[in-house]
Amino acid sequence: MHRGVGPIFLLGRNMAASGAEPQILVQYLVLRKDLSQTPFSWPAGALVAQACHAATAALHIHRDHPHTVAYLRELGRMRKVVLEAPDETTLKLLAETLQQKNIDHMLWLEQPENIATCIALRPYPKEEVNQYLKKFRLFK
Repeated sequence: MHRGVGPIFLLGRNMAASGAEPQILVQYLVLRKDLSQTPFSWPAGALVAQACHAATAALHIHRDHPHTVAYLRELGRMRKVVLEAPDETTLKLLAETLQQKNIDHMLWLEQPENIATCIALRPYPKEEVNQYLKKFRLFK
């Protein structure tokens, strides 16, 4: 375990034991499944990197939002859910919907190709965003 995580993790456990359970925040990522298939056939590591880029960018851009601050305060309690989008068109449509509904997110564009690969939302309570994500299944 990373040395910096221990005390934060213990703090989270102590809060849960005292009955003062903090609000559960989740960072959702939606990653393109077709990138792992022909004709793209990207390796697993490249897909993981895309999700990491998107997640990091979303956390950075929204670093001052109270949900992000709380999410990063308790590293031992971080929750991420990675969902799959079948293709770039579906991913871009989701990005448009999230934009229209004022849901904070980051659409990651791989450069120099300018290919949309992943969407990462800032941390949210699940109930606030699951209606926009329920049609996507867990990434496999």
